[in-house]
Amino acid sequence: MGTTFHDLASWAADLVATDSDRDLARTALTDTLAVTLAAEHEPVVARTAGLPAALRWAAIGHVLDLDDVHLPSTSHISVVCVAAALAAGGSEQEYLAGAGVMARLGTALGWGHYRRGWHTTCTAGAPAAAATAALSFGLGAEGVVRAMALAVPAAGGLQRAFGTEAKPLQVGFATDAGVRAAQLAAAGATVDPSALDRWFELLGGAAEPDLSGPAVPGGLAVKPFPCCYALQRPIGAVRLLGPVDVDRIDRVEVRVAESTLQPLIRDRPGTGAEARFSLPYAIAATLVDGFPTTASFSDAAVIRPEITRLLDRIDITVTPGGDGVLAGDTTVRLAFIDGPDVSRTLQVPPGHPEHPMPADDFAAKVAGCVGPRRAPDIPGMSWSAAATLLAATFPGSSAARLPSAPDRAERLEPQGR
Repeated sequence: MGTTFHDLASWAADLVATDSDRDLARTALTDTLAVTLAAEHEPVVARTAGLPAALRWAAIGHVLDLDDVHLPSTSHISVVCVAAALAAGGSEQEYLAGAGVMARLGTALGWGHYRRGWHTTCTAGAPAAAATAALSFGLGAEGVVRAMALAVPAAGGLQRAFGTEAKPLQVGFATDAGVRAAQLAAAGATVDPSALDRWFELLGGAAEPDLSGPAVPGGLAVKPFPCCYALQRPIGAVRLLGPVDVDRIDRVEVRVAESTLQPLIRDRPGTGAEARFSLPYAIAATLVDGFPTTASFSDAAVIRPEITRLLDRIDITVTPGGDGVLAGDTTVRLAFIDGPDVSRTLQVPPGHPEHPMPADDFAAKVAGCVGPRRAPDIPGMSWSAAATLLAATFPGSSAARLPSAPDRAERLEPQGR
């Protein structure tokens, strides 16, 4: 590679954040904190009790699939890098550096990597979490490289997990592995940094990481709907149709690019988790509910009779090709038992960096996640206060811990004396 991992680590260690970078970080913290608190009563909270904070907070934050997305890398950057920074005592600066590493690694791995079934949030996420935590622990560029290399064994994750609890859990595993790798790097663990180049090659890296641009090139997409990002545009297209009498619908035709369907592996969902990755269900739920919420993706919601009737009337037309979940556009056409057909086409979904969520809508999302009483406290919260809030909300999480100062001095003493 022309751009080596040493270069990437130096970029992260030397990052000078701009005002727009800091604005992105504040939005990311607010959004990630809100969607994590929204999952307070999900089963994953009890299942991960007693496990490390980075694992718990990332898994809980991802379980509703309402966290932000970086489209060039097809990955959920903030749920990984916010959790890693908070668990390791980091702040906005370390989040931005780790998020920039993840954005660049995921983008360089490319759509081909995702198309082969890898979950880029995990593959790029483990090294990014390592970089985030290493910088939070005060390590420099050399320590960041070692931490990223130590995280390579955990840099996996598959799309077959989508629609099950394994999806948020594997995101938690990757985040925790990165924090552990940084702890080991701080303790002086040695590694061959060329393992990073070999890892990148084996995973099909299609390009070199590009170190230019803002901290997170391309920005972040904030989700209005609690489901896979590939469903945000179809839902948005249905909502453009306005209120519809579903009893009058004869057929529903949905036209999408083939690549949009890559993560949508659950056509006939049997659970709410599976429904988050089902294009027919998302269309049906939007027609019935108007604005899909977390309640729309419950197990009980999936088996509603009106949903079942609509699923039998939905046809998916696929345009071959595409190189991302937003390739081409999405058209939804309704044919009624009586009256003319209606259709809407959408290219950019709500919350996309080119169509950012209005401030009032973002405030409504936060309030919907945490409740109106707690909502005013979330925006503008400091990183240390956010970590304290998560620790209090999800007690029993073991915190990331650096080796003691004497141990560090002994382990990091120059060799060969």
